Amino acid sequence: MVKGQLYEKKGHYYTVLMYKDENGAWKKKWQATGLEAKSGNKRKALAMLDEARVKFKPPVRAESKELEDMLYADYLVDYWLPVAKNNVRVTTYDGYEGNANAIIAPYFRAKGIRLLDLTTKDIQEFYNIQQNRVAPATVTHYHAEIHKSLNHAVKIGLIPSNPASMTERPHKVQKPVDFYSPEEIEKLINVSKNDPIGMIVKLTAFYGFRRSEVIGLRWSAINLDNGTITVSHTVTRGMKNGVKQVICEDKTKNKSSYRTLPLVDSFREDLKKIKERIEKNKKLCRDAYCKDYEEYIFVDAIGKLINPDYVTDHFQVILKQNGMRRITFHQLRHSCASMLVRAGVPMKQVQEWLGHSDFSTTANIYSHLEYDAKKDTANTMVEVLDLK
Repeated sequence: MVKGQLYEKKGHYYTVLMYKDENGAWKKKWQATGLEAKSGNKRKALAMLDEARVKFKPPVRAESKELEDMLYADYLVDYWLPVAKNNVRVTTYDGYEGNANAIIAPYFRAKGIRLLDLTTKDIQEFYNIQQNRVAPATVTHYHAEIHKSLNHAVKIGLIPSNPASMTERPHKVQKPVDFYSPEEIEKLINVSKNDPIGMIVKLTAFYGFRRSEVIGLRWSAINLDNGTITVSHTVTRGMKNGVKQVICEDKTKNKSSYRTLPLVDSFREDLKKIKERIEKNKKLCRDAYCKDYEEYIFVDAIGKLINPDYVTDHFQVILKQNGMRRITFHQLRHSCASMLVRAGVPMKQVQEWLGHSDFSTTANIYSHLEYDAKKDTANTMVEVLDLK
C-alpha cells in the first residue's frame, strides 16, 4: 500500500498519494474529493484517502516485475541468499545455504510456486511434511530462513505481506540438560591438567564458555592489570567459499555474548605457564614454527591453532581413558550453569555470565535447577524450625 496524506486546498479536501515511479523517483498523485474542508467532512475525506491508497497500483520497475515472476525457490537461492551473505555470520550463512539448496528450494521448485503466489497454506504444508522427517528444532530453522527471506521481499515491495507470519510451526522441545556435578568437574580438571586441551577444559567449566569462545581467546583478551578476561572473538568450523575450514571472526554469537569476566588468580598462573611453553616451542621449532596464530592462546606445539573438531573429539578420549561418565564438550557449559544456580546465584547473573541473548533462554534451560535449589532451602528451613 502506498503512502498518502489529506490536504486542504482552496477550501476543499484533496487526497495525495506518494509513490515511486518505474525509475525509482518519488511522485505525488493529487485527487479532488469534492468535499468542503469542514469538520463534518474530514472523516469522509480520510475514508476516501484510505480507499485510494488500497486501490492505487504504482508502476512496477522492470527488476521488480522480474523478481515477482520468479519462482519462490529461485528468489530464495538466486536473490535472497546473496543479500543475506553480507548481513550474517559466515556460519549462519552456511546453514542458510545448506537448508535452501538441499531442502527448501527443491520442495517449492517442484511445486512451481511463484514468489507472488506463495501462501500461508503452501508454507504450512511444507512444515507439516518436514515434521514427519526431522526434529521440531530443524523445522524452526527452516521457518526462520523462509520468514526472513519473505520479510525482505516485503521490505523491497515485491509482496504486500509475509505469508510465513501466520503459520503454525512446532516449538523447540527443551530437552533436560546433562551436566557434571562439582565433584565430577574437579576430577575432570585434575585428570586433564597435563592434557593438550586441559586448560581449555578448565576455562570452559569455570566460565561456561562456548567452544568457539574459548578457542577464540587471544592474548589481547587477557588484562592482567585489571584482572579481566574478555570474550570478543570466536573460532568456528564451517563452510566458507564452498570449503569446510576454520573460521576466525571478531564476532560473538550475539551482542550479549560479548562480555568481560574477572580473571581469577589461579588462571593467571596457568596462562603464564602457557606463555612460557609457547616461547620454548618457538625456540625449539625455529623456522618451522607457525607464525600465523601468535595472537592466540591455544595453539599446538608448532604454533597452529587448535582445531574446534579436535577439542570435541579429544574431550571424549579424556573421559573414556579416565572412566568418566560421557557428556558432550558443550555440556561443560551446562555444568558451569548448574553450579552457579545451585550456589544461589540469581538467574539474571547466570544469563550475563554465560552470555545468553535474553533472560528467557537462561530461565527455560535452567529453571529446574533453580527449583532444586529452592528444595534445598526448604529442607534447611525444616531443620531450623525443627518441623515434624
